Amino acid sequence: MAKKKEDEPPKGSPAWMATFSDLMNLLLCFFVLLFSMSSVDAEKYQQVVNSFAETFSIFQAGGNFVGDGVMVSNGVSQLSELSTYFESMGTAQDADRDNEDIETNSKSQENDTTANGENADDSSGGESADELKEELEAKQLAASEALAELIQEYVSESNLANEIDIDFTSQYVSLTMNGALLFDSGSDKIKEDAIPVVDKVGQILERYATSTIEIEGHTDNVPIHNANFADNDELSSARARSVFHYLIENTVLDPANIKHAGRGEYVPIADNSTPEGRAKNRRVEVKIYNELSDAS
Repeated sequence: MAKKKEDEPPKGSPAWMATFSDLMNLLLCFFVLLFSMSSVDAEKYQQVVNSFAETFSIFQAGGNFVGDGVMVSNGVSQLSELSTYFESMGTAQDADRDNEDIETNSKSQENDTTANGENADDSSGGESADELKEELEAKQLAASEALAELIQEYVSESNLANEIDIDFTSQYVSLTMNGALLFDSGSDKIKEDAIPVVDKVGQILERYATSTIEIEGHTDNVPIHNANFADNDELSSARARSVFHYLIENTVLDPANIKHAGRGEYVPIADNSTPEGRAKNRRVEVKIYNELSDAS
């Protein structure tokens, strides 16, 4: 009796393989889609690659393949320290993790320090500006004081201490000449007797010809009205101009560096209620601004 022929298995892959393949393709497409939507930091990616290369490499001295380094043909196996590498993996990873924690803490502390510094600067900004202002004013005052000492020495050597008063501020050194010495009452013409004094002042100014120089005329508060001047403002301006023109004509001073103005009775230095005070207020001031002043 003939045996029944066994059923042959169906040709092709099992049905479940198609479903599995579809699933794998879907997962692959899903991860490719996720990767395409993400951004890769090339620097961090290279750091990860280097970390894996250092951690999982089994070659000595940075070898990249079996033939690199000690040759197998020499009978020396390059896999002899494989167990050592595996044991050190965890240690290396722990060390990297500790380094990352240290870097994170350091950055956090730096940020806190920076923030605190900015807050401190904001809170003390006004004080810093005041300190800078005070420091600048102190330097300006020192410059004026040094200039005043030089001028005072020259005035003393020229025997003009009784005719010229020296004073200074943080901006300038002032040379004050008495109005009665320079001009007759109600006049803007320099007296012949005052010419030597004005000449000496011109010699002083020539030493500081590059500095800004200002000539100011001042009067007392006694009203004046004559054929030449309507009031004290006009008289003080005319007297300042007279000194200005004399200096320009008899010195090498540059007119561009010299200013002149009449201040009238508005800047007294003494009490106008007494004859002595009014005499002091009738004056001509010549100001030499120091190199650190705002006018320079």
